[in-house]
Amino acid sequence: MNYMNESGKLNIEDIKGVLIPGVSFGSKINFHDQIDSTNTEAKRLLAEHRGEGKNLHGILVLAEEQTNGRGRLGRDWSSPHEGGIWMSLVLQPELPAQICPMLTIVAALAVNSSIREHTGLSSFIKWPNDIIIDGRKVCGILTEMAGLSQGTPDIVIGIGINANRSEFPEELRDSATSLALEKGEKINRNVLIGKILNRFEGYYQQFLRSRDLSELKAEYEEFLVNRGKQVRVLEREGEYTGTALGINEQGVLLVESKEGIREIISGEVSVRGLYGYV
Repeated sequence: MNYMNESGKLNIEDIKGVLIPGVSFGSKINFHDQIDSTNTEAKRLLAEHRGEGKNLHGILVLAEEQTNGRGRLGRDWSSPHEGGIWMSLVLQPELPAQICPMLTIVAALAVNSSIREHTGLSSFIKWPNDIIIDGRKVCGILTEMAGLSQGTPDIVIGIGINANRSEFPEELRDSATSLALEKGEKINRNVLIGKILNRFEGYYQQFLRSRDLSELKAEYEEFLVNRGKQVRVLEREGEYTGTALGINEQGVLLVESKEGIREIISGEVSVRGLYGYV
């Protein structure tokens, strides 16, 4: 199967052609050849239209290149031209702010299942939101909230996938990979984006029904690369080791240590394998 479209470039109509009828995610796409950050642009759009009552739910901000891409904990995210999928989805759910961080888990599940379907590669999830292939990171997800003073928050979910990158800076070569490097051929980014949007909306509707991860927990844990493994938990106060057991219905990682079972909440915490990234 030829995964490439003719030019290998992102194409809005090709993406929309993959969307299932009735899917709202990606029905409007804000495309840029180069931008500082798709998350930043999504928040600019929200700020610009806040108070107007304009519905921005499901808008996708997409770029061929980011000059100031960001990951969790303020880390830089390398986003070269035509090398990957750099996109942010705007969500405007009627949900309390405290449960919105769980949408990171929902997004990770959608990306992982779409990568598996589209490429046939054995990808997994490293809690809470990294997608891993053969021990190296291929995708990161950054969820941010905006407009908290307006009541229910607006959500921006940034997704960065190393799709067709053929090389990485020296400092990333041991910890990062791309779908193309693992597959041995470039992939059609337009099709993958469309599949992610379809899957994400389906999982999102399940999440809205339960307002927790009860309907998605089993599938997430099936692909949780940390599960059953020894991990090192890095907190501001220090670090400790334990065995990752899985997640609860709020997406909290359960780690069994010498002191008992601890609940790990994402935010300022990193979880690593004892001898490497996973």
